[in-house]
Amino acid sequence: MIREINNGDYRQLMELYLHLHETDIPEYEAAAETWEKILSDGNYHIIVAEEDGKIVSLCTVVVVPNLTRGVRPYARVENVVTHADYRGRGLATACLNRAREIAAEAGCYNIALLTGSKSESTLKFYENAGYKRGEKTGFIQWL
Repeated sequence: MIREINNGDYRQLMELYLHLHETDIPEYEAAAETWEKILSDGNYHIIVAEEDGKIVSLCTVVVVPNLTRGVRPYARVENVVTHADYRGRGLATACLNRAREIAAEAGCYNIALLTGSKSESTLKFYENAGYKRGEKTGFIQWL
């Protein structure tokens, strides 16, 4: 099942982030304010794939209001992850497809993602999901 997160998903979501790059799970009290902001922000979507009542894959898509491109927003995808035991089943692709639907419904002129992965299989995965390599040049500044 593909769906958006709800208030009761905090622990499972954070456990899945351990398969991305996190090394520990912050206590709920430390993250509660941010969690509540995410849940109440109509432009912030965490899309999950659930199997047997367990969240096993997800991505985040944020719709950003914009004053250019005919005042059309744009969308950014982050935090694409699938539990190691559930990879290769199309779950992340299904989450990314839902992210694209959300962006289209919001009237976005594009949807983009950045990845730190250099793995050719990961890059091919994103291409197969409809993202084009080399369309723009990405830069990042860590704060």
